[in-house]
Amino acid sequence: MTELFSAIGHVKSIYTLVDFYQYIKTVEYLICIAFFVGFPMFYRYMMSGKSSTQEATH
Repeated sequence: MTELFSAIGHVKSIYTLVDFYQYIKTVEYLICIAFFVGFPMFYRYMMSGKSSTQEATH
């Protein structure tokens, strides 16, 4: 696990098209995971304020 964290941010030499595709795919999966975790948290945060303002207006 420490090897993963130490490798983040390092420029990596890519020699073949397969290595490049695997690297890009890994980055894409990390972006998708961040979105799937972050968006529900953001949505819950945005909707938490909406219920209190609707109660106050009625």
